[in-house]
Amino acid sequence: MSRRLVAGSEEHKNLFCQQFIDTHLTFDPEELPWPELNEEELARLRAVPFWQEVYHTERRAGAIVQAFLPQIEDPIVREAARVQGVEETRHAKLIRVLIDKYGLNATEQPLEQFPDDLEKAFIDFGFGECLDAFLGFGAFKTARESEFLPEAMFEIFDVLMDEETRHIVFFINYMAWREKQRGLIAPMRAMKSAIFYGRAVRRLKGMVGRGQEMNDGKDFNVTQAGVFLDGFNFTKFVEDCYRENSRRMAIFDPDLMQPRLLPAMAGLALRGLRLWDLGARQLRRKPA
Repeated sequence: MSRRLVAGSEEHKNLFCQQFIDTHLTFDPEELPWPELNEEELARLRAVPFWQEVYHTERRAGAIVQAFLPQIEDPIVREAARVQGVEETRHAKLIRVLIDKYGLNATEQPLEQFPDDLEKAFIDFGFGECLDAFLGFGAFKTARESEFLPEAMFEIFDVLMDEETRHIVFFINYMAWREKQRGLIAPMRAMKSAIFYGRAVRRLKGMVGRGQEMNDGKDFNVTQAGVFLDGFNFTKFVEDCYRENSRRMAIFDPDLMQPRLLPAMAGLALRGLRLWDLGARQLRRKPA
C-alpha cells in the first residue's frame, strides 16, 4: 500500500470496495465449456475424495456472507460483500454442475446452524479462504503441470481461482479497514490474525480427515495419486504456493493491501528448506 493511502481511511475503503465491485464477472456455470472426459480422466476426477467437502464449504460460504449482510452498516462495504455472496453461491453451483455432469460421489449435506456472532463467522470464513487459496495455488499448479485433467478443465477452474484471489484481497483490506476503525494497534492485529489462521488450519485438517474417512482412502489409489504426485517435492510445492500467490496478486492495484503472513511464513520456510537441501547434498558428497 502506498504512503498516500492510509488503511482505514475513506479513500482506502472506497478503493478496495469499488475495485471488487467493478471486477465482478457475470456467467452461468452451466454454460461453461465443460470438456468431455475419457474413462481414465473420469476415474481420476471421481477418485478425488474431497468433492463433498468442497461443495459443502462453498455452500456454507455463500450462506455466511448472505446472513452477515444486514449487519454491515456502510453502504459500499455492504454492496461489495453482496457481490462476494453472489460469487460464493456461484462457486457452489459450479461445483454442483461438476458433480452432476461427471457423476462424482458427493451428496448435499444440511448446513449447520451459524453462531449468533455472524461477524466472527464471516471473519473465520475469510481467514479460512486465505489459507485455502494460498495452498490451492500450489496444488493447482502441481495438478496442471502433471496434466491430471485436460487443460480445458483447468481453464474453468482458473476462473474460480481468480475469484478466490479477489475475495482474499477484499477480505484483507476489509479487515485492515475494520480494525483501524476500532483502533486496534498493529501487534494486536497480527496476534488476532495468527489466532484465526490457527483456527483455519484446524478446520482444514478436519476437512481432509473427513474426506479420507468418507471413502476410506480406497478410491484414490496409488496409480491415480502417482499421476498427480509424480516427482512431488515439498520444497517445490511451497515454492509454487509462494510464486503463484505473487503472480496472482501482481494484477491488483498496488494501493491495495495483500496477505502478508502466509507468504512471509512460506518465504521463511523456503529459506530453511533450501539450506537443509544444500546441507544434505554436501553431506552426500563427502567421502566415506
